[in-house]
Amino acid sequence: MVVDHTTVLIVGAGPAGLVLGNLLRAAGIGTVIVERASREQVQTRARAGFLGPNSARVLTEHGLGAGLLHKGHAHGVCAFRGEDGEFELDYGELGTGEVHTVYPQQDLVTDLIAEYLDRGGDLRFGVTVTDVDPRTATIRCRDERGESVVSGRFLAGCDGGNGATRAALAARRYPQDHGISWLALLVEAPQSMAAVTYGIHDDGFAGHMARSPEVTRYYLQVPPGDDAETWTDERIWSALDTRLRTDEFGQLKQGPVLERRIVRLRSEVADPIQHDRMFLAGDAAGLISPSAAKGANLAIMEAEVLASALISALHDDERPLAAYSRTCLPRIWRAQEFSRWMIDLLHGQDDDFHRGLRRARLDSLRDSRAHQNFFAEQYVGI
Repeated sequence: MVVDHTTVLIVGAGPAGLVLGNLLRAAGIGTVIVERASREQVQTRARAGFLGPNSARVLTEHGLGAGLLHKGHAHGVCAFRGEDGEFELDYGELGTGEVHTVYPQQDLVTDLIAEYLDRGGDLRFGVTVTDVDPRTATIRCRDERGESVVSGRFLAGCDGGNGATRAALAARRYPQDHGISWLALLVEAPQSMAAVTYGIHDDGFAGHMARSPEVTRYYLQVPPGDDAETWTDERIWSALDTRLRTDEFGQLKQGPVLERRIVRLRSEVADPIQHDRMFLAGDAAGLISPSAAKGANLAIMEAEVLASALISALHDDERPLAAYSRTCLPRIWRAQEFSRWMIDLLHGQDDDFHRGLRRARLDSLRDSRAHQNFFAEQYVGI
């Protein structure tokens, strides 16, 4: 059996693991990243696309933002459509005056992989972790060559909400199933509206989000347990037209549906997010619903905090590492709170009382400058 050793062993090659690996390599620290999927799968997984100002800062300050600066574009307006019409919020002019940068996650991950390899990083695809020991920062794993053991002075778990490192974490867990499912769609068509648009309708929520000049993300609320394959193109466009009220606001630019998958809105927070020599980041540390575009941004924030703490520990100061959970968890909970607020705003029960509450929330967001400033600050912040 092959036995390898490194300074920091990272499980998972998503945004958290790759940002962490790049920051550690820039500091001259030995790292190994193992990833279950193939490189092609990792680089083509379409996920988040809205990066907050803190994420853009981390990437650009650490030499990881070339693609972002070249192909990303600023976005600072969102719109809400409901039975009382449409209103826009120029959130880039509200709150802290900051905007998102739209840059598809698969493009960011491709950039981060290339940079990590250029920095001399060891990245192994097609590796399945079979056992994790947080005490010794050791994993057992297998790939096409057989079984192996890899250990580090420290272990970073960045392998998602269902990953092996999270399963090995001795921590309290706070799960929440929001009882809502979305049909997530990628459509080969330019965006139909300049703004991110939230459609609030008795039939269910619909969302429109830019991804690139050629591709647009749409969401449709669907019954829990629905099968994505039952949603034909004709059915999808009919539902989008109804919920985004195209008869009133103009037709959508249609194109082939490139991806359709069901997303169940769930959240979970682990406390603490460290145990012995193992530290979690990204979805492994806290799963968050996609209702407020916080997942990738939390991952990047945690990766920066963890990288700084590990660098300090390797220079004989373990105090930042000991405080890793205390540093990150308040920000994770704030993101969860805003995500839940967005869920309540965009979805509602079908009775008249809850319709009235939802309408009141939208009225307040449309009319109250204080409410708008709060929304803007929370929408872009971590």
